[in-house]
Amino acid sequence: MSNNLDMQALGEKIEKSSLFIDEIYEELNKVIVGQKYMIDRLLIGLLADGHVLLEGVPGLAKTLTVSSLATVINTQFQRIQFTPDLLPADLIGTLIYNQKEGEFTVKKGPIFSNIILADEINRSPAKVQSALLEAMQELQVTIGETTYKLEQPFLVLATQNPVEQEGTYPLPEAQVDRFMLKINVTYPTEKEELEIMRRMAKTGNKVALKPVIDPQKILEARKVINEIYIDEKVEQYIIDLVFATRNPEQYGLEKLSDLISFGASPRATINLNLTARAHAFMEHRAYVTPEDIRVIAMDVLRHRIIPTFEAEAENITPEDIVQNILSTIQVP
Repeated sequence: MSNNLDMQALGEKIEKSSLFIDEIYEELNKVIVGQKYMIDRLLIGLLADGHVLLEGVPGLAKTLTVSSLATVINTQFQRIQFTPDLLPADLIGTLIYNQKEGEFTVKKGPIFSNIILADEINRSPAKVQSALLEAMQELQVTIGETTYKLEQPFLVLATQNPVEQEGTYPLPEAQVDRFMLKINVTYPTEKEELEIMRRMAKTGNKVALKPVIDPQKILEARKVINEIYIDEKVEQYIIDLVFATRNPEQYGLEKLSDLISFGASPRATINLNLTARAHAFMEHRAYVTPEDIRVIAMDVLRHRIIPTFEAEAENITPEDIVQNILSTIQVP
């Protein structure tokens, strides 16, 4: 009986503390047409304290969506255009000698913000990429001999342009694994594009968004998300999905054995749990269902599975492999 009461109390708590999600959608819809999938995943990254890698052709409102989200949650936003001549100091900051004072002073870089849009991350050399990834992982930056903590919430949204690959530095697989989610942003539907044209085909037509919450609310929501209930059977489902990427033959997926070089890392297991809880929170629920996991599984797993040359020769993508696993593993 007390368990039921606990779940009821938790349900009411989640219901109350997740109300701001609807307010965020309402405000963003004033500027963004469609792209619900992208907004959902950005919010999941924000709530589950994980970074997001976005892939999509130019002009799909990636920058507009991210900057609008920063406005709505009242956080600082920085867009960094990654280029081949970018240096780590351009990102994290550097020491500048002050001749008058006769000492070095710190000039902090754009990384000292809450939401960072790293545009075309694959355009910059490995040194810059690793400086960004270190900041993402450690949540701190070292300039000279001093280490500075980054402000919370801290979210990196990195974009990759799949069109031009000339003169780019693809992110190594081990580094891609540090992104909680990888999302593929697609073209809008005909109906959405018509609405975009009607809204945007006017000069000087800029809608002013207003903040609906503050960063503190996000940090409080993260604590509440930790309380969301996840059943043992649902936990086992996460384990089965991840292990099926490593040992497919043990799960009746022998045909995938020759298609996967490396399966998903333990980060995938952790992130499936975290993102499923965040998804349940956004649905105003106090417990995780297998459907929460199925909704988010593709975005957590697609960049963590490395296909073999054989798979590439047959044009089999990591998405095809994940889809196969999702349709085969029994749902609890």
